[in-house]
Amino acid sequence: MFVNLSGGAHKRPDHLRLNPNGLIPVLVLDDLVLYESAAICLHLIDTHPSCNLAPAAGSHDRAIFYKWLMWSATTLQPALSMYLHPDKWAKELTTLAELRLCAEDKVGRLFDMLDAALEAHDGPWLLGDAYSAADAYAVTLCRWSRGMPRPGAGWPHIGPYLDRVLARPAVQRALQQEHLPERLQLTSIRAGCR
Repeated sequence: MFVNLSGGAHKRPDHLRLNPNGLIPVLVLDDLVLYESAAICLHLIDTHPSCNLAPAAGSHDRAIFYKWLMWSATTLQPALSMYLHPDKWAKELTTLAELRLCAEDKVGRLFDMLDAALEAHDGPWLLGDAYSAADAYAVTLCRWSRGMPRPGAGWPHIGPYLDRVLARPAVQRALQQEHLPERLQLTSIRAGCR
């Protein structure tokens, strides 16, 4: 179900019954109501193993997958949230500006890490040769940075990586379903970062 954030649908009582945090996403399957992005990813991986969105359980690659999924959820996402919504943490204009600057610096250092990880192997995806839910999560968060002075697409390995993720038909369908532009015009964003 599409939730219109700009219309405040995530703060209405019907949505708050599903997620009392007033956030998205929320997965509703019969009597299961699940929120928190990483939890939803892991549940979908477990219930749809034929989609191959994670390496085999117990494998070395699965551990690396967990690392990147949790890093996205607990390190990159909070830093981006601080940048995008400093008013959730402070009210004074000088404090808001300082929070945003600190968050921008933190996000930049995190994108340095992501870029270095992508450079370190020859594969097209975060885990190397295998696309995973960690890639879907990473592209979502990099999209959040599109209004920053240097968005994620501005890094030399992240930009082409995002283009590869965004070219996937399933990602295109998800963007359409969420009423987002089919292409995020990352090349024009990258051009502005040089």
